Amino acid sequence: MRNIFNIKTEEDFLTACLEAFRFQYENVEIYRKFVDYLNIKPETVEEINDIPFLPIEMFKNHKILDKNVSADLFFQSSGTTQMNLSKHFIADENIYQESIYKSFEQFIGQPEDFIFLGLLPSYLEKQNSSLIYMVDFLMKKSGKQENGYFLYNHEDLFKLLNELNDKKVILFGVSFALLDFLDFCSSNSHTLQLSNTLTVIETGGMKGRKEEMTKDELLKILQEGFKTDKIYSEYSMTELLSQAYSLGQNEYQCPNWMRVLVRNVEDPFSYEKEGKTGAINIIDLANIHSCSFIATQDLGKITGDKFQVLGRIDHSDIRGCSLLVS
Repeated sequence: MRNIFNIKTEEDFLTACLEAFRFQYENVEIYRKFVDYLNIKPETVEEINDIPFLPIEMFKNHKILDKNVSADLFFQSSGTTQMNLSKHFIADENIYQESIYKSFEQFIGQPEDFIFLGLLPSYLEKQNSSLIYMVDFLMKKSGKQENGYFLYNHEDLFKLLNELNDKKVILFGVSFALLDFLDFCSSNSHTLQLSNTLTVIETGGMKGRKEEMTKDELLKILQEGFKTDKIYSEYSMTELLSQAYSLGQNEYQCPNWMRVLVRNVEDPFSYEKEGKTGAINIIDLANIHSCSFIATQDLGKITGDKFQVLGRIDHSDIRGCSLLVS
């Protein structure tokens, strides 16, 4: 298999996709059964739109893993103990780490230049979170002594942010926790003395903890509370090993080894034109040992080389990373 992190052109991407499809058809049992069930012959797949996308729900009931590898590490989706949670088994941590680093470097900067703070209580309180693994990895690359997580100790976070107001800081925060923190500051008449060196990256996830609002409304509140013109966003999920980033306009960009397509909600083999809303399909070539072609239950649309996440398909399970509607 080619090095996906060296993809430069659309031709490179297509070639890598076809290689990944054929490899996974041969080596990932569940994916092969799915393709066969659809009566699709691998030799007839010549374009990206020909590739079958595995429904994301399959990660809840099946171990989707290359037969040639073993995996002790797995990531598990967020949810209640009563829910059937997805598991994504990770055969090669190095691929995930390289994906994290190169995506962050492409869109934000070199991790070594930043202090990383995490306001991710719902994820810290559960095991096997891919988001916590990602932030942990960035903290290790950063190596700054100020790096750290916060649960509900808002006073400590407030004091630290004010102490670091002349340093480059990344604050990763789940949406409801960022709102809770700003509520704390407001109710206690705390004023954040922030310079323009703080970057807030919200990771989605209202988790039923706040009154529902649009993504644009959320970003506006966060912009006002953190006194910044831009709130960044990160889009990923348990079943992926890559991340897309929005740099403040509620429009996400993918790294070179990841793509988003928008399928027709009624016809999964038909794709919508640019600007039209449909269901999101994701190509993540970092998922070489599981499945690189995933049909999600998120709604979205594509504009140029960017995409928006617009909510969830009705009746789909609530997930941790995308409950906001915009």
